Amino acid sequence: MVLNYIWFGFFALGFLIALCKLIFLGDANVFPDMVKAVGDTSKSAFELALGLTGAMCFWLGIMKVGEKGGAINYLSKAISPFFRRLFPDVPKDHPAMGSIIMNYSANMLGLDNAATPLGLKAMEQLQEINPNKDTASNSMIMFMTLNTAGFTIIPVTILALRTEAGSINPFSIFIPLLIATYGTMLSGMIMVSIWQRIKWDMVLLSGVTALVCLLAGTAASFIYYPDQARILFNVIGPLVIFSIIVSFLSLAFFRKLDVYDSFITGAKEGFGVVINILPYLVAMLVAISIFRSSGGMDLLMNSVKWIFDNSGINSEFVDALPVGLMKPFSGSGARGLMAEIYQNKNFGPDSIVGYIATLMNGSHDTTFYMIALYFGRVAITKTRYIVATGLLTDLVSIILSIILAYIFFG
Repeated sequence: MVLNYIWFGFFALGFLIALCKLIFLGDANVFPDMVKAVGDTSKSAFELALGLTGAMCFWLGIMKVGEKGGAINYLSKAISPFFRRLFPDVPKDHPAMGSIIMNYSANMLGLDNAATPLGLKAMEQLQEINPNKDTASNSMIMFMTLNTAGFTIIPVTILALRTEAGSINPFSIFIPLLIATYGTMLSGMIMVSIWQRIKWDMVLLSGVTALVCLLAGTAASFIYYPDQARILFNVIGPLVIFSIIVSFLSLAFFRKLDVYDSFITGAKEGFGVVINILPYLVAMLVAISIFRSSGGMDLLMNSVKWIFDNSGINSEFVDALPVGLMKPFSGSGARGLMAEIYQNKNFGPDSIVGYIATLMNGSHDTTFYMIALYFGRVAITKTRYIVATGLLTDLVSIILSIILAYIFFG
C-alpha cells in the first residue's frame, strides 16, 4: 500500500532531518518541537473530528430522509446519464449515485461542512457494491480523484480570506480561479478515464461542454454586472442547499413518512462515522506535522527555490509554491502559508505571489487527508493508483495557477 510507505516516510525523513539539525547545526529545540507537534496535532485531529460530529449527524439524517422519501432516487435519475458514464460500476438507481451528486454539488457551492458527510456516505455506499472489500474500486478512485481536484464554482472561503486581508478587489481572483479549478477537475477526470478505459461519448462531451457554458456565463456576470453578481453568489449557494433540504423533507412528508424518526435514524450513524475516522485523521495529520516541525518542508522549499534560481528561470513564483505543495497534506497549513504571504509587506494579497498562492489554495484539495479520511471510513487498505492520480491532479493545479496568475495579473 502506497500510504504505508508515505506515512513511514514522513516519520523517517523527519527523524533524519531533525538528527542532522541537532548534530551539525546544534539545534537543541528540534526534537522538543517535534514532540510538541505530536501532542498539538493529536489534539487538533480530535477537535477536527469532534467538530465534524454535528454536521455529520445532520447531513446523514437528511440523507436518510431523502433515501426513504425517494428524493435521492429522483435526483439520481435527473443527472445520472452523465455520471453513469464516469461510474459504470454503480448499478442504475443505486443510492450511491445520489450521494455522489450531492457531494459534488456541495463542493461546487463551496460548502465544505456539507460536502464531507455526504462524501463519506457516498464511500460507504460504494463499498457496499465493491467486490473486494480491502481494495479501492474503479468508482472509488474516480470519486476520490474528482474530490481531490476540489472543483468549486463559488469559492466562499477564498473570497472571505482576501477580503479580510485587505485586498483592493477581493473578487478579481474569481475568473482565473474558476478556470483553474475547472481545468484541474477536468484533467483528473480525463486521467482516470484513460486509466479505466472509459469511453467518452456525446453524453460526456455534452456534459463537459454544458459546464463550460455555465462557467462562461458565471464569468460574464462578474465582468458585466460585478456588484449584482457578488450579491447573488453570496446567496445562491446556501439557497440551493437549503432548497434541497426542504425538498427532501417535503417529499418524504407528503408520502406519509415519519420524517423526524427517519432523520434521527440517519443522524445516529454520525457518531459511529466520527469514531471510525478519528484514528486515520490522527495517523496522517501527526505524520505530516512531524515532517513540517523537523524542517523537512522548509528544506524542500529551499531546494526548489535554489534549483530555479540557478537555472536562470524567473523564480518569483517559488515564494508561493509552499502553498501548493502544502495543500495536498493540510488545508489549514496551506491557508496559514497563504495568510503569511498576504501579511508579508513584500507581497500582500494583490501581488503576483499573492495571486499565485490564492489560485493554488483554491484549485485543488487535501489529497492525503481525504484519502486517509474516506478510505479509512470503509477500511480500504489497497488504494491502487489513487495517490498517483491525486498528485498528478495537484501538479496540474499548481502549473495552471502559475500560468493563469501571470496571464491575468502579470
